[in-house]
Amino acid sequence: MAQKEGGTEQGCVKTGENLGAKSTMAGAPTAGGGVVVEVREKKGPLRAAIPTMPFPVAVICLFLNTFIPGLGTFISAFTVLCGARSDLISERGLCCVFWLNVAAALIQILTAVIMVGWIMSIFWGMDMVILASQLQRPGSSPGRLNEAALLSAD
Repeated sequence: MAQKEGGTEQGCVKTGENLGAKSTMAGAPTAGGGVVVEVREKKGPLRAAIPTMPFPVAVICLFLNTFIPGLGTFISAFTVLCGARSDLISERGLCCVFWLNVAAALIQILTAVIMVGWIMSIFWGMDMVILASQLQRPGSSPGRLNEAALLSAD
């Protein structure tokens, strides 16, 4: 970010001290001399209610959401009742997570006319597939990166 004052430019550089403490948490040093930083995404209630389904079901929901906005999300709501896991079930309960998914499907259907719902529906289906693919990988949980993935990034 640069400002002009009397023909000269002054720049502003942010150092680690200026950055928020939320984004940097020091961990154990790695072999390369760096520090492992853990980043957690805070999800809203609708996003946290997306169920973790088997991979083929998630792909079908993505396909349905692509061509008929909200239909795949509506079907995913019923997978919650059939045992699909969600980040929000422990906090709010099974019934609330079901109704949040139904509400997300209705939002997608009603706003599909102005293309917002259609785009939201496709992204929702992509999130379902991402969660399902993380479920398939042994040794990894949906919300965390494993240590091997962090070390291979160096």
